[in-house]
Amino acid sequence: MEALLTSTLSVAVAEIGDKTQLLALLLICRFRKPWPIIAGMFAATLLNHAGAAWIGEMISRWLDPKLMTYLVAGAFIAMAVWILVPDKMDDEDSKLDKYGPFLATFVLFFIAEIGDKTQIATVLLAAKYDSLVQVITGTTLGMMLANVPVVLLGKLGADKLPLKSIRIGCAILFIILGISTLIVTA
Repeated sequence: MEALLTSTLSVAVAEIGDKTQLLALLLICRFRKPWPIIAGMFAATLLNHAGAAWIGEMISRWLDPKLMTYLVAGAFIAMAVWILVPDKMDDEDSKLDKYGPFLATFVLFFIAEIGDKTQIATVLLAAKYDSLVQVITGTTLGMMLANVPVVLLGKLGADKLPLKSIRIGCAILFIILGISTLIVTA
């Protein structure tokens, strides 16, 4: 249960102010159809994070457990620093619009998550915890918790969030994860 809760919280908080929230906002403004967009986000996230978790689990098998602990702890702390840097949305290819909201969302979200903080966090969480199902479920749930409200509320509240404070809080969370990883194995 710890893997599920940590994965959900880590990704939900890390996702606030991320480029995928900007992408979700862009997609709802373009298509004005929330349910296909939400379904596309879910499918892309599930596939992306399942692959990332599998990679994390494989890495944890190849490395010495002590070295793995230091790498995971250091990576969590590095994530904290990375989170402090705001994301800028890349120019999205409007050619995907002709395929409709589900496919456009699926492709754009999948691509946006490649190498993103939350994908790397998924790799790290899968390396740390034994339950891939809980990590994948948690990181996917975290993504949905952060992005579905953006789709459903559109522009209503997105500009009013204190993103700097949220990023700092998220960075603190990842530092705590890094330190707790070191303390648990000490």
